Amino acid sequence: MKIRFILNPKSGKSPADPERMARAIQVNFPGADMRLTKAPGHATELAREAAALGFETVVAIGGDGTINETARGLVNTQTALGIIPHGSGNGLAREIGMSLLPEEALMRLQRGTRVLCDTGLANGELFLNLAGVGIEADIAWKFMEQGATGARGKWPYFKIGAKTVFSYQPRTLELNADGHTSPLAPLTLVFANGRQYGSNFKIAPHASLTDGKLDMITVHNAPKWKLALATPSFFTDTWRPFGVTSELAVQHAIIRQPGEILYHIDGEPRKTHYTLEIAVQPKSLFILFPEK
Repeated sequence: MKIRFILNPKSGKSPADPERMARAIQVNFPGADMRLTKAPGHATELAREAAALGFETVVAIGGDGTINETARGLVNTQTALGIIPHGSGNGLAREIGMSLLPEEALMRLQRGTRVLCDTGLANGELFLNLAGVGIEADIAWKFMEQGATGARGKWPYFKIGAKTVFSYQPRTLELNADGHTSPLAPLTLVFANGRQYGSNFKIAPHASLTDGKLDMITVHNAPKWKLALATPSFFTDTWRPFGVTSELAVQHAIIRQPGEILYHIDGEPRKTHYTLEIAVQPKSLFILFPEK
């Protein structure tokens, strides 16, 4: 297999050791090409170059952001995306059943299966797993701001999230989903290609990477006690008590809201004004699923 590995040496709470990773790669894929990213967007350049050179697979080693960047260079090509997770939540890696241990992940890629998957677009920008507005976009933005000067990782994220839950006020938006328009003031509104944010928190239990649609999940602004009691259910496959969520499979949606709109793509915060457009791109990316 002609294969390139793209490693983000700065991803994760404990950055990967490039030399150790290079040795493990050569054991499992002798002669494989390995490149280190040097700046934001570099993974996309390296992936696009690999696809143009006829590589069969490009493997992203890093968190969801690195995986997303790599995929941007591979969409609508014959080159498959492979994943070795080294992030915090590792949502897409968990979704395809990839081991979170790098050496084991490498072994399981040796006999992986190419699967033609869907991707999504949020205002024209690629997402693989999830995009959305609401409280989690607000938390992602605050986490990004803190990360510039303070600690990152699960605990700081949890603390920001806990504070935001008690202060967040949903804003009314206009939602047009596949031509049907309605007002909505959700706690969160998620467009899911995969099922989970990461850490097995399954926001969209029926989502599929290959069905040509996105699962639109509305988490309603229910009383705090209902949300607290329902939270454990998000770590199960289907159980969702108290009617705190609703779901609808869609292909295209437009969100309109006066002023600023905070949203996220694969956990990375973004900001726009007045309009956010979401669409699915059916069968647009080969992903190398690991051997089970």
